[in-house]
Amino acid sequence: MVALSVLLDVFVPLLPSGVLVITAATAAAAGSAAAGGAATGRVPDVMALILCATTASVLGDLAAYRLAWRGGERLDRAIARSRRLTTAQERLGEALSAGGGALVVLARFAPAGRSVVSLLAGTAHRRARDFLPWSALAGLSWAAYSVALGYFGAHWLGATWLATGVSVAALFGAVAGAAFVMRRRPVAG
Repeated sequence: MVALSVLLDVFVPLLPSGVLVITAATAAAAGSAAAGGAATGRVPDVMALILCATTASVLGDLAAYRLAWRGGERLDRAIARSRRLTTAQERLGEALSAGGGALVVLARFAPAGRSVVSLLAGTAHRRARDFLPWSALAGLSWAAYSVALGYFGAHWLGATWLATGVSVAALFGAVAGAAFVMRRRPVAG
């Protein structure tokens, strides 16, 4: 369920994949608390959750990238009609060409940023070898952050809805911060 939600999140950015990952991590922490509090007892579960979320994130990014690559003139016209998307496409292309894919990582935390970056990289026909390593780093960063929020939140606040709520609020804080930083970046050109 986690993998499917994270995979489809690139196409439907409103899916609560982050909330689902945090909730699964909170459940893993609850399992370790039930096992006598031995945190090491659930480390394989947490690592599997990080691997699952990271893999699904990268596969979703790759699917969107490939679809956009083959999107043709219709998708190109849709982007050309929007000055913001055209500017974003140019900025992303420059960042990937210059080896500065930090924008891809930052976009993973911004609302719909993952979708926009994956689609724009595909429509701009950026090389997969320029995009995929950054997508993998973005997926790993996001998954590790989300899992850590749920896991440690549950250990500090107990495996309750409060822990999940505080962890989700921290994720939304990162999302808001990423959106703020992305909006404040100067437009190239």
